[in-house]
Amino acid sequence: MMLNVKVYLRFIVLAVALLLAGCSAKIDDYKGTEPKLDIFSYFQGDSQAWGMIQDYSNKQTRRFSVAIRGDVVGDTLTLHEDFTYDDGEKQTRIWHIQRLADGSYRGTAGDIIGVATGHTQGNAFNWNYVMDIKASGKTYRLTFDDWLFKQDDRHLMNVTSLTKFGVQVAKLTLFFEKK
Repeated sequence: MMLNVKVYLRFIVLAVALLLAGCSAKIDDYKGTEPKLDIFSYFQGDSQAWGMIQDYSNKQTRRFSVAIRGDVVGDTLTLHEDFTYDDGEKQTRIWHIQRLADGSYRGTAGDIIGVATGHTQGNAFNWNYVMDIKASGKTYRLTFDDWLFKQDDRHLMNVTSLTKFGVQVAKLTLFFEKK
């Protein structure tokens, strides 16, 4: 009988995760919104960002700043991101983001698993990828659902849901300012 309860509970968790995934925003919801976001234009040159990570209970677990330099050559944006965390840790990530003929985007970085995919509409850009995250001596493979929203010519907001098996385990909030 105990086995049936465990199977039932797993089914309920999976069903809720699938239901919540079906309720999330879609990039087409932002069609026609202003100001229009072109990530190549926005990230060309220098920008600065500040953010935080919150766990599943919304407790802030880390704060960080990022110095960003973007270079555009043809259909590729290269982003050099230098992170400094509140505990003194430093990290660098270099993205290579390609704009495809159909208007979508694909990107790679050294710590990203596979290829990131992105789409834009109006003032929004949605970016999806998988990354291994180290925490408390363990490594967790998480899926990132990254949403950037242009506020004006100098400011972007970024809200990211980090999930494991379709369940949100953390969220990231980031604010960008173009120099």
